[in-house]
Amino acid sequence: MANQETMLANGFEEAIIGLDTTNEVFRVIYDRDKMVDILRERDDMNEAEALEYLEYNVFGAYVGEGTPIYAYAGGYDRILELMSIL
Repeated sequence: MANQETMLANGFEEAIIGLDTTNEVFRVIYDRDKMVDILRERDDMNEAEALEYLEYNVFGAYVGEGTPIYAYAGGYDRILELMSIL
């Protein structure tokens, strides 16, 4: 099966927003902001703690071709806003 290398971020199922199928190994796409919200609710972290945890332990991790994609979700205006501040 071509997608045996596809990775999931355990505990963040509610943050899945899509699937990238452009390569042989599919990649799950997660909403970064929703992941922060999950940590805030589930683990009682504040926003800064959740973001720090994700940046250090999740967003920068490469675990092979099936490494998930962590994206900022939103429409046109949100994307323009993010492009101006990131």
